[in-house]
Amino acid sequence: MGVTLRGPVLEGALVRLEPLEPRHAVDLAVAVEEERSSYGFTWVPTAAEVEEYVVTQLGRAADGTVSPYVQVDRASGRAVGATAYLDARERSWGGGLGAVEVGFTWLAASAQGTGINTEAKYLLFRHAFEQWGVDRLDLKTDARNARSRAAIERVGARFEGVLRNWSRSWAPGEEGLLRDSAIFSITAQEWPERRTELERRIARALDRRQVPAP
Repeated sequence: MGVTLRGPVLEGALVRLEPLEPRHAVDLAVAVEEERSSYGFTWVPTAAEVEEYVVTQLGRAADGTVSPYVQVDRASGRAVGATAYLDARERSWGGGLGAVEVGFTWLAASAQGTGINTEAKYLLFRHAFEQWGVDRLDLKTDARNARSRAAIERVGARFEGVLRNWSRSWAPGEEGLLRDSAIFSITAQEWPERRTELERRIARALDRRQVPAP
């Protein structure tokens, strides 16, 4: 029997992660039409595709294979991006959730570099390790995506290697082709140290934006 993913609202000082709902489509349609040059290796819907995107993600949520979130900027109250839990894996002994991936992540250009991504990852990681009790958390990206790989390493994930022809390519002009995927992880043993460093980074972001800590 597979694991069903159901993530709750996760509250931070910079960002609130809300389970995706149809009402978020209006904000997301605005967010995706900001400057898009950072999306070269990542599929992000256009404004015209947002409604279908929401329907698709909600379908995955309904069968428990994905727990999709919107990233709501606490300062503006607007949804400025998305992320998700996916690819849950049961332990082969004793049952329970052994591992989960964080992915399907994108942010509007204006929200990048603001600390929102760092705090969103912190909230997702903390819930996975401390509430679900996972042994491992996975992240992956197109192996050519140097920007994404650097961002994943900044939130404390360790590079494990490249799996060739691992998943669908989202790069323009590569429809129907496979990509090599760079694989990263954080283990339960590493989490306490990673948590401390992420909390330091969040505190610095709060100082820059003069936002009180939660």
